[in-house]
This record gives sequence, structure tokens and C-alpha cells, in this order.
Amino acid sequence: MKTTIPLIVAFLSGIVLIFAFFFNPDRVFIGAAQEVVLQWMTIISGFALVLGVVSILRVNSAKVKRREAGWHYKLATVISVLVMAIPAILPVSSKTFGGKIFYSIFPENSAPLFGTGTGSIYDWLFNYVDSPMMETMFAMLAFYIASAAYRAFRARNAEATLLLLTATIVMMWRVPIGEAFLRLFSTQLPDYINMFLMNGFNVAVQRGIIIGAALGAAAMSLRIILGIERTYMGKG
Repeated sequence: MKTTIPLIVAFLSGIVLIFAFFFNPDRVFIGAAQEVVLQWMTIISGFALVLGVVSILRVNSAKVKRREAGWHYKLATVISVLVMAIPAILPVSSKTFGGKIFYSIFPENSAPLFGTGTGSIYDWLFNYVDSPMMETMFAMLAFYIASAAYRAFRARNAEATLLLLTATIVMMWRVPIGEAFLRLFSTQLPDYINMFLMNGFNVAVQRGIIIGAALGAAAMSLRIILGIERTYMGKG
């Protein structure tokens, strides 16, 4: 039963969504069944998110307790999750017991410290801690990309040379000084690069990749619906 029931649920859910996609979803039965499946998917996704947070806290807390290598970073992860999550899930209004205590201590405060509204602890941490850290990470990532591009764009053969030339032209087209340099040769040259390289070869390759990914996703979905793929149940 532990295997049969999940297989039946996955099969019926997949069949309902397939029928709703290929046939008229406005019909009473198909539309209602699709709505129920999508609602359950949203509910299960919420529980999965909570389970992921609990798993992160449990795994990292155990490593901190055992003082494993790099346990300081694990401790920082646990503290960060708690500091961001707890104020966000504890909304305080003037009508609640916690709100009465809070506004009696800080009567001049016009915005609650808890919740996700403007002026809350969560809002302050997101704007002044989380966002700058993300910007720093992406700024550092630019140097790694430049290093990887230098190694990848070495003209060792015809394919690498073509990649090097194309990347150089596109990078010059993307920056104002490079676009001004290209316009010295022809005022229409940047437009031709956009037309033939970006909207031509680039879009064609992207569509090929998307088609391949879609076929792979469809094949995996069919394997799950038919019960061939069972890794989501912890089975190989």
C-alpha cells in the first residue's frame, strides 16, 4: 500500500492535468477536477517548503552540535533562518495580546516590528542584509564568469575560434563604448548584430534547447504517471 497509493495519486493527477490541457478545461468535470488538483499541489508545496526549512535546521544543527569542519558556517545558517523566519511569521496588530504589549512598550511606533510589512524586522533585514549580500554574490560571480570565459574562448580549434569571435562581437554590442566603436564601421552594424546574431542564431539555438528540455520533461512526466519512475518515493 505504501507504493500503490502514491502511484494511483500520481497517475490520476497526471491524467486530469493532461485532459485539462488538451481538451476544453471549461467543461464542468474537467475544470473542477483541474482546480482541485492545482489547489492540492499548492497545499503540498507549502508543506514541502516547511519540511525543507525543518530539514535545513535539523541537518545544520546536528553538524554544529558535533563541531564538524566548518560548523561556524552551519551555525550562521541556522541563526539566519531563525532570525528571518520568526519575525515574519509573528504578525502583531493592535488588537492582539502581543500587539497590546508591543504598543504599550513602544507607543510611538507606527509600524509593527513583526510580519512582512514596511518597517518590520523582516523588511529591514531583507533590504539591508539580504539584498546587499545577493548583490555582492553576483558581483563576485562576474569575475568567475570572466575567468571561465578566458579559458573557454581560447582559439584552439575552428569551433573555439568561432565562439571567441561571436562572443567578442556580442560583448562589444552590449556595452556603449563597444557599440560606438562598431558604428565607426557602419551605423547599421549594431542593428545587424541584433537581427542576425541575437534574434537569428541565438534564438534558434535557444529554441532547440527548449524543445529538447520540453521533450525530456514530457518523457519524465510520462514515466512518473505510468509508475516507471519511482525516485520521488525514495526508490531507485
